[in-house]
Amino acid sequence: MKSELVLSHVGDYSMPPIIKRVSVDEKKTEFQSENLPEILFLTSYPPRECGIATYSQDLLRALNNKFSNSFKLKVCALESGAKNYTYPEEVFYTLDTENSYNYLELALNINETEKIKLVLIQHEFGFFTNKKEFDFLQFLYSLSKPVIIVFHTVLPKPNRELCLNVQRICAACESVIVMTKNSSVVLIEDYGVVDSKINVIAHGTHLVPHLSKESLKEKYDLKGRKVLSTFGLLSSGKGIETTLCALPEIIEEIPEAIFLIIGKTHPGVVQREGEIYRNNLQMKVAELKLADHVKFINNYLPLEDLLEYLQLTDIYLFTSNDPNQAVSGTFSYAMSCACPIVSTPIPHAKEVLRDDTGIIIDFQDAKQLAEGVNLLMKDEPKRKAFSSNTLQRIVPTSWENSAITHAILLQKVAGAIQMNSKVDPGVTKVEDSKNQFKYIIELQYRLPEVSLDFVKKLTTEFGMIQFSKINKPDIESGYTLDDNARALVAVCMHYELTGDLKDLNLLRIYFNFIKFCFQKDGNFLNYVDKYQNFTTQNQETNLADSMGRAIWSLGYLISKKKLIPVELIIEAQVILDSVLIHMENLHSTRAMAFSIKGLYYSNLELRSSRVSRLIKLLADRLVQMYKHEAEHHWQWFESYMTYANSVLPEAMLCAWLETAEPVYKEIAKSSFDFLLSLTFNGNKIKVISNSSWLHKGIEPALHGEQPIDVAYTILALDKFYSEYKDPKYLDKLKIAFNWFLGNNHLHQIIYNPCTGGCFDGLEENHVNLNQGAESTVSYLMARLTIEKYSKDLYE
Repeated sequence: MKSELVLSHVGDYSMPPIIKRVSVDEKKTEFQSENLPEILFLTSYPPRECGIATYSQDLLRALNNKFSNSFKLKVCALESGAKNYTYPEEVFYTLDTENSYNYLELALNINETEKIKLVLIQHEFGFFTNKKEFDFLQFLYSLSKPVIIVFHTVLPKPNRELCLNVQRICAACESVIVMTKNSSVVLIEDYGVVDSKINVIAHGTHLVPHLSKESLKEKYDLKGRKVLSTFGLLSSGKGIETTLCALPEIIEEIPEAIFLIIGKTHPGVVQREGEIYRNNLQMKVAELKLADHVKFINNYLPLEDLLEYLQLTDIYLFTSNDPNQAVSGTFSYAMSCACPIVSTPIPHAKEVLRDDTGIIIDFQDAKQLAEGVNLLMKDEPKRKAFSSNTLQRIVPTSWENSAITHAILLQKVAGAIQMNSKVDPGVTKVEDSKNQFKYIIELQYRLPEVSLDFVKKLTTEFGMIQFSKINKPDIESGYTLDDNARALVAVCMHYELTGDLKDLNLLRIYFNFIKFCFQKDGNFLNYVDKYQNFTTQNQETNLADSMGRAIWSLGYLISKKKLIPVELIIEAQVILDSVLIHMENLHSTRAMAFSIKGLYYSNLELRSSRVSRLIKLLADRLVQMYKHEAEHHWQWFESYMTYANSVLPEAMLCAWLETAEPVYKEIAKSSFDFLLSLTFNGNKIKVISNSSWLHKGIEPALHGEQPIDVAYTILALDKFYSEYKDPKYLDKLKIAFNWFLGNNHLHQIIYNPCTGGCFDGLEENHVNLNQGAESTVSYLMARLTIEKYSKDLYE
């Protein structure tokens, strides 16, 4: 039986603390590992009912989900007086903030625990009452490990005592985190904290699936109602009476309106004054005859239920009375559920709301609140636009992105400390620009589970829908051969990995769509509307590339002959045979490359000299293009680079594997290495911008990256590593895949683990949040490709 030291006060405050031991036997593997540096969180923590406790648990979960292979997270839970909470397994220590001895005892424990490399503290002045800020400061001074402190409250215009206290806390810490730019300005201007020490990391938010508002209303017996809501632990500072006073005017215009007051009374308020505030609100409801329009939900709701209530909300109301409230988790959660917001002007609201996302009203102004609500309720297009814009603004603050930003800071601060000459596992020794060595925590992303959830959501009985609005498939966009061909490849890969028989239904859908697009003259059409009719776009667009992708998918399907039902293989072979003669007339660069790939895969199972000759014909055309354009500083097939660039060298490598023609292999490697030199820089990939293609001799555009190009790079790297066994290709495989996980210039996720979809693009300052077929299937192909290397690269 293993035990951990837990600091806890027992008995009179004048007595030394007693150290009690709590069994931690059978903890999960991630908490048993002795091979990773440890980071200790000092914070309130569930089951304590407190906004910071919830915040900290969300942050820890996000960090573990993203970086559990990088460091081990422990918690010291803050308590006020002796408590008897039953904590989750990540809590290894407790600290009674009322007991002066506990602070020094905890500092000693931290200093003597070599594996703890850093301490992250969630600070709120309410944690350290009865002059315990002095004890907290002594605790900071006693620590020999670097400290990052997160200020959840930053009061402007402090008195001298408060200013000195904050200055001393900041001086004792390596870094300071605040959640708004306004708080950063206050620290700099009112407290004199140096700018370089401050980091702004917004309050994290949850990615949500954005379920049907109407179905959720039906679930919670709110069908036909226009829902206003607010949530959080109740106290008089919430200003909920402002909404109650506004409701009569709102109901006059919107008689179906109902106001949900979600949350129990704050435990501290109950302890001090009982339920006086809630009782007063209920009396106000009775006085104004609002019983049919107000519902109290007097519970501390599970997260899933809370997010569902927010998703069914038509307008979220934030009516805090405190002008100095720096940030609100409730406000952030409402935005993550795409709620249009009417809010009082706390700094957080003024910073994140814009004219197209919410309405800001004066404190305690019921008339302004009613006018704002009625304006949005009566203008549905405006309300929906607010909802969409709100989501676009808040997704960068998702807990996944917050975890990435925190991890980068943790790595930076840990790198500033002196470690033993013996480097611990999980820590890397690096040389800086001054030729001096330091040690940094390696950031190792965790692989998400393979998921077909969003692929299935995009798929009807006819085929895969082309686009989505956020994560709602847009049937108005219709279907394309391109997307269904890629989906056929991806689901073949998934079926080969898992043997899941449900995949066969998807395979038949995508294959039947390809059959539908195949024409009697041996060509393919690409664009199909929601009514399953070919559109005029087929006459306006060059379809050669679509034909190439169809051939790739058919050939890949045939290559899995031993796994796939024989009737699909036979039909695929019939279509491929019918189109061979038309392939001789292909001259489009990428159409030829995709076709070479498809023919190569087909010939792995169904050998055909005719197919071999066709591979050689198309490869020779690519050789001639390469020889015409290539020179010392431009080893490429064209005078520009556009989309799907990696498929060209990959196709040449396939041609060499089929024919053993040396020039194919030579051009494959030289062109691929040249492409990699343009798209990889250190430990990051930046694919060719889709906003302005890369032309020979012209500086490339910096932004506009699409998941499909990263995925094609991963497919090509896999093929080249399989052939050459060069570790540089393996390293780049991991770098490229990590682009989806957040290793990009915005440090934001491109893959959405909540839906299983993939965002459509990475721009200069934002991520395109739509999750269409091209991006989602591209990610899936990349994820399935990386799976074979998961143990080598991610464990």
